[in-house]
Amino acid sequence: MCGRFNLTASGEEIAEAFDLDDVPQLAPRYNIAPTQPIAVVRLDEGSGRRRLSELRWGLVPEGAPETDRGHINARSETAWQKPSFRDAFARRRCLIPATGFYEWQRTGARHRQPWALALASGRPFAFAGLWEPPAREGAAMTCTILTTEPNDLAREIHDRMPVILEPESYVRWLDPEARGALALRALLRPYPAEAMTAWPVSTAVNSPRCDEPVCLERQDDGLPPLLR
Repeated sequence: MCGRFNLTASGEEIAEAFDLDDVPQLAPRYNIAPTQPIAVVRLDEGSGRRRLSELRWGLVPEGAPETDRGHINARSETAWQKPSFRDAFARRRCLIPATGFYEWQRTGARHRQPWALALASGRPFAFAGLWEPPAREGAAMTCTILTTEPNDLAREIHDRMPVILEPESYVRWLDPEARGALALRALLRPYPAEAMTAWPVSTAVNSPRCDEPVCLERQDDGLPPLLR
């Protein structure tokens, strides 16, 4: 799964990476958690150009009860046919900008070691996402991150990873006319392990209230050699 991520790139970097007309005003976020507002790239219905919107992380399908906190992740292998996601998969796909994400590795019966994962290049990238309009009057638009099988790097830490799209796939993923499930599903594969890096970080990231640079600082003191 993907339950936390970060977005520390500048507005200029995001505008360049996602071909946005306007440079967004973005403060660095080191520990983005479910139910929080996040930056999402969608196509403007009028102009067809990409624009950055703010949606709540946790997709709430139409007709869901008010107590539904939403789905933060959707399995890419089945989202295209699941009732909660299939309409969004066919019509409402988006890019979710990030510079890294966190996964937790079990190191004992009660301890889980957090790890940060990112592209080796350090550049921002996009998770494959789905979005929904407000489920009811007064509610926010919501979104979810698609997940897939882990690559060889992520597999050492967790049994799932978020879908990271290649930049050349952005056009097809956002295209509202591209509704062929097979063609779209072909984009949802594990990102190449050799293009990624990972390092252990402080358990400070465990708290969603901590949104500071310490969340990304390498912390391997006291870890067994195999976990460093």
